[in-house]
Amino acid sequence: MARVRLSVEERRAEILRVAVEQIQARGVSNVRIADVASVLGVSSSLVLYHFSTKELLVAEAFTHAAEGDLAQLREILNKPRSSATRRLRAAVRWYAPTGQAKGWRLWIEGWAAALREPALRKVTHELDQQWKAEIAQVVAEGVAAGEFVCEHPSDAAWRLTALLDGLAVQTTSYQGAFSRRTMLEWVDDALVRELGIDHVALKSAR
Repeated sequence: MARVRLSVEERRAEILRVAVEQIQARGVSNVRIADVASVLGVSSSLVLYHFSTKELLVAEAFTHAAEGDLAQLREILNKPRSSATRRLRAAVRWYAPTGQAKGWRLWIEGWAAALREPALRKVTHELDQQWKAEIAQVVAEGVAAGEFVCEHPSDAAWRLTALLDGLAVQTTSYQGAFSRRTMLEWVDDALVRELGIDHVALKSAR
């Protein structure tokens, strides 16, 4: 059967999808252009036609993966006719390493590789800033609505995401380090401390 001819956009998306899978399986340092090409059944030169270097492919693969999760995060945080408390709790539980957000292994690989690769460091930093900005925005909305007590929403967003990132590193590196229930209790405790929410009101925001 003849191979279906893809448009440039479709081919790039296909390459990026496989690149993400290969990075998760092999790690940033071990993945090769040839690995991506082999999975797709194409030549390495075709991959290089769309992404001129491995570094560029890896950086764009991270952007491709993260933008999917960012879109989901925004959908949760922008849910109409829902309180800021309900939206924020839903978002952090989704984002937590026991939730439905994908790619924690990918992010950990990216953070490590970014120490040595400036292009990847720039990409991961920009994506990380977008995550924090989304969380800070809903915190500010909660303050304006009288739901939260928080003088600096952006600071709270940094502390909350730092907690979630740290939990992700632990649970990804050491499976079974602690239970899902324990982690979600810690996340709720952090929301109470950061935003002055009553525990009972928080747990009822489902």
